[in-house]
Amino acid sequence: MKSIYIPAFLLLCVSFLFFHSCNQSDQTDFSVEYEKFTLDNGLEVIFHKDYSDPVVAVALTIHVGSARELPGRTGFAHLFEHLLFLESENLGRGGLDEMSARIGGSGANGSTSRDRTNYFQTVPNDALEKMIWAESDKMGFFINTVNEMVLEKEKQVVKNEKRQGVDNAPYGHTNYVVVTNLYPEGHPYSWEVIGSLDDLQAATLDDVVNFYNKWYVPNNATLVIAGDFDSDQAREWIHKYFDEIPRGDEIEPLEVQPAVLDETKKLYHEDNFARLPEMRLTWPGVENYHDDSYPLQILAQLLSDGRTAPLYQVIVEEKELAPGVGMFSSNSEIAGEVSLRIRAFPGTDLNEVLQGVEEAFARYEENGFTERDLERVKAGIETRFYNGLSSVLGKSFQLAQYNIFAGDPGFVNQDIQKTLDVTLEDVQRVYETYIKDKHYVATSFVPRGETGLVLAGSERAEVVIEEITESGDGEDFTLPEDTPFERTPTSFDRTQEPPFGPEPQISVPDVWTHELSNGMKVYGMEHNELPLVQFNIRLDGGLLMEDQEKIGTANLLANIMTRGTENRTPAELEEAIALLGANINVSSGRQYFTISGNTLARNFDETMKLVEEILLEPRWDEREFDLAKQSVRSQIAQQQSNPNSIAANQFNKLLYGDDHILSYSSLGTEETVASITMDDLKAYYENNLSPNVANMHVAGAVNQRAVNRSLDGLNSRWESKEARLPSVTLPASPEESVVYFYDVPNASQSVLRLGYLAMPETHEDYYPATVMNYILGGGGFASRLTQELREGRGYTYGIGSGFSGTTIPGPFTISSGVRTNVTFEAVDLIREILADYPDTFTDRDLENTQSFLLKSGARAFETLGAKLGILQTMSANNWSADYIIERQDIVRDMTREEIARLAAEYANPNKMIYLVVGDARTQLSRLEELGFGEPILLN
Repeated sequence: MKSIYIPAFLLLCVSFLFFHSCNQSDQTDFSVEYEKFTLDNGLEVIFHKDYSDPVVAVALTIHVGSARELPGRTGFAHLFEHLLFLESENLGRGGLDEMSARIGGSGANGSTSRDRTNYFQTVPNDALEKMIWAESDKMGFFINTVNEMVLEKEKQVVKNEKRQGVDNAPYGHTNYVVVTNLYPEGHPYSWEVIGSLDDLQAATLDDVVNFYNKWYVPNNATLVIAGDFDSDQAREWIHKYFDEIPRGDEIEPLEVQPAVLDETKKLYHEDNFARLPEMRLTWPGVENYHDDSYPLQILAQLLSDGRTAPLYQVIVEEKELAPGVGMFSSNSEIAGEVSLRIRAFPGTDLNEVLQGVEEAFARYEENGFTERDLERVKAGIETRFYNGLSSVLGKSFQLAQYNIFAGDPGFVNQDIQKTLDVTLEDVQRVYETYIKDKHYVATSFVPRGETGLVLAGSERAEVVIEEITESGDGEDFTLPEDTPFERTPTSFDRTQEPPFGPEPQISVPDVWTHELSNGMKVYGMEHNELPLVQFNIRLDGGLLMEDQEKIGTANLLANIMTRGTENRTPAELEEAIALLGANINVSSGRQYFTISGNTLARNFDETMKLVEEILLEPRWDEREFDLAKQSVRSQIAQQQSNPNSIAANQFNKLLYGDDHILSYSSLGTEETVASITMDDLKAYYENNLSPNVANMHVAGAVNQRAVNRSLDGLNSRWESKEARLPSVTLPASPEESVVYFYDVPNASQSVLRLGYLAMPETHEDYYPATVMNYILGGGGFASRLTQELREGRGYTYGIGSGFSGTTIPGPFTISSGVRTNVTFEAVDLIREILADYPDTFTDRDLENTQSFLLKSGARAFETLGAKLGILQTMSANNWSADYIIERQDIVRDMTREEIARLAAEYANPNKMIYLVVGDARTQLSRLEELGFGEPILLN
């Protein structure tokens, strides 16, 4: 589960819950009102009303994170984030996931940080009482359901999460090395949120019960409800379900404990999965809302962000040591850090990188920053702030953050003022106070065998690497069918799920379309809740239009198109975009070449002028071309050791065949990228970037007339060419299953990719097959694959399946990462689930599928991103907006018999590619027991 953090600096242009543009006279106002009340047991409740969509977000935040744990008992806060989704007294085992599916929710989820744990979901508003009931069960009617076996199983899930996100990931151990050396032993931040494998394994049931009873109490929690709901009715329900949950002991606040270093510490680690040397410098910083947190945040951006930033100038442009630089200030409840991360080019001596950093700091000390620099950094903050408010869930997170850590949701007013008051003198002061000549922790993470690249004077870091064994001895467990437990006394019958409220009224937003005289089609949805516009221009192309000897050409072209224009240097273009508070990106994928962006509505016209300039007036800068090639080579090098990247690339080779254009990554290969010249980019640009293969999609606070007016220049200047996607011949799907293995020695997990080349999105069975897949693997925590492999066996942190066709056939894929020593068991279980699925799909499964897919329509249009996705589906397939209604009819008409037919045809385990990326020494031989012949070793 991923932690979500909203930095204070994102809240720049806001006044007390009345949000507005802060640097233009023609500003668009946007207000957010809230209501706060406290129950007698101490639970703090916040309401925010938002009528733009018939949905509500419910977020329960507990003021406990890893900082409240004890040495030797780390990882408990995060473990509870998992446990609370499994069972409660009144929902039953798996009841929350099953209910979330039936009500059309976004999926019950959670996140843990150092300082808090939250549980959240967005649902249609007719399910609000159900969610309040479910959240109250977490707090007052949960802990009695936890037994030894439940605990042991969830330990394995958490350990799999650590293997996936830390042990099996490049640079995954960096944070551990930093915090254990930045903070003294016993400091609440001296261990990671996820904890250690040994601590997790040693946790007892008594430990878990005591932790829950201490921290999961109403007087240590905030409940936020945001969206379209009746506040009087919601208040009544909250009293009904939460009032009788008893108040806990008083929680003493933690004292602020900033890190203090009396020496600089340098440590290194040979990373099994890294191919690029990485240096990270971390200085002690300040806690949340400290007066210096505001200028520190701005200082980090001024030093690193953009072409005028001294770190970028020295490291990237002048010394060519790395493709980019990242510096940031992070603030937590009792301490903070300022970090600088540079992932260098292959073979780069990190001592040269450190020297470059010192030169950049010296340049700042000599030249300082200008007011225009400060304006440039602040200009995009308003746009990012509004983006953070684009969903009711985002608003919920923000209100809870301020309530818990500032004591008042309205603290936003002071927070903003402190940001607005930052001066260049403040920036200089915090640089001298926290950075200049101050001690830091330096980490050098380098590929195995390349210790000659580490910083001089570094000591080997203590990193615990899990031993890879052939089988999972000592990690097996059996969950009993029914877990007896003593029910918590209650004043009414909580076992009955509350009824639905009035059915939400769901309507498809109005879509307008227009075709320019040059052939570009435009699709739009107007939505005025926020003063934002998101857009993209998507052209047929990308990898499909490339010469097979020059794969990566389109990606390199996309890379350099934002590196200046004919009349603007790279720095000038970057500044022009930043001063509008806009983002403009160009990217190339397997089938499309895309120019995308978002901006404040008032700056849409000016933003589109820059898009026109980028698209029609390329700079063709040889220097920038060389830098772009260096950056792509680094990406390719890193992919070669990342198990997930290896799996994706190898799976494409197996799907399409070695020589097929779609078997390649859109990045290209080391050989093809080396052969690409500027003339190749110009040829691709001249031949393929044409309005007749372009569709523009626009969603936000702008109407059709304004969009059309903004496109006058593109319409008159961008001439149509004879650009067409080539026809694509695709291989047949396999007639029998074959197992392939790619060896990554000492991998902590095996990455699985199972599937075959299926059908295009336009195929008559495509959406019905997607409906079939919901219970199989597309329904998140409610799916069979998740329930069996994660919740039932603890083999994995996550697994899913799905179809990914476009206008051309795409694969059906099952993907997961499982702990190494159950590789065979996991694959065999997946095979068994697939084989049994047609005959075991029940009436209840069909009911849940239909309920989710129909009710989730309430959330289908909530964000601008969701609206763009609908417009893109329409344009790609030449469909009208009625396709949404037609899909609802398919769901309503679905039968068990049709599900069985679709599953037998499109999820047949005997006609698939089985790819495993993992440790061959311990896992390869057993896979022959699957019955698909001897596994083929790919490397």
